[in-house]
Amino acid sequence: MTMALKGKSAVVTGAAMGIGRAITEILLKNGAKVAVLDVNEAAGKSLVEVLEKEYGQERTLFLSCDVESEEQIKAAFQKTADTFGGIDILCNNAGILNENLWEKAVSINLMGVIRGTYLALEHMSKLSGGRGGVIVNTSSLAGLGPLPSCPVYTATKHGVVGFTRAMAAASTASGYGIRFNALCPGFIQTDLYASIKTNLGQFSHMADATDQLIKLFGVVNMSDVAEAVLEMVTDETKNGEACFVSPKEKKYVKFPSFVQ
Repeated sequence: MTMALKGKSAVVTGAAMGIGRAITEILLKNGAKVAVLDVNEAAGKSLVEVLEKEYGQERTLFLSCDVESEEQIKAAFQKTADTFGGIDILCNNAGILNENLWEKAVSINLMGVIRGTYLALEHMSKLSGGRGGVIVNTSSLAGLGPLPSCPVYTATKHGVVGFTRAMAAASTASGYGIRFNALCPGFIQTDLYASIKTNLGQFSHMADATDQLIKLFGVVNMSDVAEAVLEMVTDETKNGEACFVSPKEKKYVKFPSFVQ
């Protein structure tokens, strides 16, 4: 079964640049309305101006939102639901890589995903009067195996994969009507990627090891990442999946499962 996106309402966090922007654009291209959430107000507003020219007024909405703030997420979701008539899709994409500010990294990368998911359930879950839908959480190659120069980033992204898979099983068992999937891209040319070396903190002596990994895996094309998200959103058989995207392949990772 394929979920048609025409008329569906989506929320993307960390949407002003990088992966978030690519996700926003592919959802719009396929007929969805998208609320663009980001802490970077200037980038967010200028993106929405560009998108309105291309996809028409009324299809996008910029909302300034810090995923560390329950209040701001709550307000942004409410505004989206009021404007677009509900929420069908959430992409928890906001993230940072900073081993110096490790508590902030945990707060944004992992707690932000959990916070966003729980607040979205109030709008999306069939148990609370929602229509159901799909939530895609942005993890990383570091959610599937360790990046030695970024232990905390690795931990948060493993956490995102674990949380996503557990929520998928909980949704199936409880009847939320929501599918949950995780995006696990390799290295991509984004601002986060460009600043890796300056944000390694006590592991900055391992910058070369990161370079080796980049050489090994190569750099992923942003359009391939966006296509993977589109597939996880529209393919209704995808639930509890972690999709690894590298320059060579896109594959759904097999995990040992304890849930029958």
